[in-house]
Amino acid sequence: MDELDAAIIQHLQTHARQTNRELARAVGIAPSTCLERVRALRERGVITGYHAEISLTALNRGVQALLHVQVRPLSRTVIDGFKKYAMGLPEVLSVFVVAGGDDFLVHVAVPSVDSLHAFLMDKFSGRREIVGFRSSVIYQHARKQVIDPLDM
Repeated sequence: MDELDAAIIQHLQTHARQTNRELARAVGIAPSTCLERVRALRERGVITGYHAEISLTALNRGVQALLHVQVRPLSRTVIDGFKKYAMGLPEVLSVFVVAGGDDFLVHVAVPSVDSLHAFLMDKFSGRREIVGFRSSVIYQHARKQVIDPLDM
């Protein structure tokens, strides 16, 4: 990826809804060149999609938490099964398979602390593969809007 590709990616991350003509003007190239570059970035898997940023609070999901989960036995079947189960729950935003003391970090967003407790009791405590879990309530969440490539 060269400097021009990096500039295109940076501009798309801050405003994905801009037209090709606007993007080309912002990075200083012809619209046809810009269109080819964006198409190539999609084909190479650098650009994987476009999305809208949504307010969790507006969706009645004002409480976020990270759930630290341990499962047993550790096998591909158990890990894949739990990951599929968790991703199917409407409260779950992300699932991370991790190394260390925990096997998963599950990012959830729910209406209240009471609903977080109910989620844990109803959706996690009865699962046979879960041998332990704990929750960390998120007070604030900041996310980078633009991710720059790192030098190789």
